[in-house]
Amino acid sequence: MTRFRFLPDDTNIGFMQYAKIAGMISAVMCVASVVLFFAIGLNLGIDFKGGTLVEIRTEQKADIGSLRSKISTLKLGDVELQSFGSDRDVLIRIETQEGGEKQQRKAIERIRTVLGDTVEYRRVEVVGPKVSGELAREGTIAVIVAILAVMVYIWFRFEWQFAIGAVLSLSHDVLLTIGIFAILQIGFGLPIIAAILTIVGYSLNDTVVVYDRVRENLRKFKKKSLHEVIDMSLNQMLRRTILTSVSTLLALGALYSFGGEVLRGFTFTMIWGVVVGTYSSIFIAAPLLLFTGARISEPVKPEGEAEEPV
Repeated sequence: MTRFRFLPDDTNIGFMQYAKIAGMISAVMCVASVVLFFAIGLNLGIDFKGGTLVEIRTEQKADIGSLRSKISTLKLGDVELQSFGSDRDVLIRIETQEGGEKQQRKAIERIRTVLGDTVEYRRVEVVGPKVSGELAREGTIAVIVAILAVMVYIWFRFEWQFAIGAVLSLSHDVLLTIGIFAILQIGFGLPIIAAILTIVGYSLNDTVVVYDRVRENLRKFKKKSLHEVIDMSLNQMLRRTILTSVSTLLALGALYSFGGEVLRGFTFTMIWGVVVGTYSSIFIAAPLLLFTGARISEPVKPEGEAEEPV
């Protein structure tokens, strides 16, 4: 019985010949992401900019238009309504009201008054500007600390050239994620920070697997150039990389389709991160070893001990 193979055993793609093109495209996209971040900004959620979140459930199918009309008469500023979960569940987001937390709670009471007792109030949250500022700062620190920890880990496990490649690759993934959020204006809250940290872990795992094979082949094939060794290593790990990414994307695709509105932002971030992380492991992390001149420090041999034949 012939066994199905996702890729032929003799796959030999010259990845490194596309390294410069991929690097230039990635550099342009990273710069564009930074420009978009400052020019357009992120659609920060209540977690980061403060405000009020009210989750309600209606007796029948929710009429978003009617609910929005009722709440808009209150003149509470920026108000967002979206369905999630069942067709009876609605999430209402209200911007921070002037006057502090007292005015925030007053806004909730006004919403209760205008909607009446025909709806069930399942959740009410008030996030003040001080708390939201702390959350934004701590979320940013969490991402930076994670990337720095990765650099230290890779430096100790491999060499400094590998550490630089891993950190630049992870920074590339984070920047492109911020760029896509700036373009699409998807709500950016704490769940997205959690997703970005998960992306860092996923991308790191893929990068370490590739680096481990490169290190192994550098020791095994000492007469081959670094260019040849990296291409060989990527081809050897290509089947594993694609299968892992595809299986992860299948699960995330199901979660995105059937997980409801609340999980959609998180799941979208993860899907984007898997695609970008797989790309960066091949076309960013690996080629950076060429530019930094990666090498493997061999242990010092005792005098008189013969070197093993290559």
